[in-house]
Amino acid sequence: MLGIGFMLAALAAYFFFDSVRLESHGSGIIGRAMGRGRGGGGGGGSTVSFGILFVPFVISVIALFYDASKKWPWILLFVSLIILAIEFLSGMRPKINMKSSTLLLMMTIFGAGVAMMLRSLRDFSRIGGTQDGIGAEEDRTYLEAPLPPKERGRDRKDR
Repeated sequence: MLGIGFMLAALAAYFFFDSVRLESHGSGIIGRAMGRGRGGGGGGGSTVSFGILFVPFVISVIALFYDASKKWPWILLFVSLIILAIEFLSGMRPKINMKSSTLLLMMTIFGAGVAMMLRSLRDFSRIGGTQDGIGAEEDRTYLEAPLPPKERGRDRKDR
């Protein structure tokens, strides 16, 4: 049941992501903010170029090729990559190309698949193993049982 549930959830996720298209919608968050600072208002075509955001990235790459043992080029590289990713992703707008009945059907299939996976994992923990890794119910009661009064000073292995 775990495999069937995984297949249902994966199939629904594939169909959903296959129906979503990404469209470019001008510049991202940073470009719009820089456009507002110039008095451009941040709308339409009055935004800053995406290329200005590559300047810290290029500086960090040059510095890393010169001397990779320094810390500041690595920090600048990771910060510039994060800024570029945020700018790129914030400029994208998802567009879903499907009917609402198809979306509801995919959500139902995904929910059923996840529920089947969770149910099979719950049944597995009841049948064979337990979460603490000890095993059967009898073993746990044996380990949790108090020692008789005359054996309290001895180790369990000595019994």
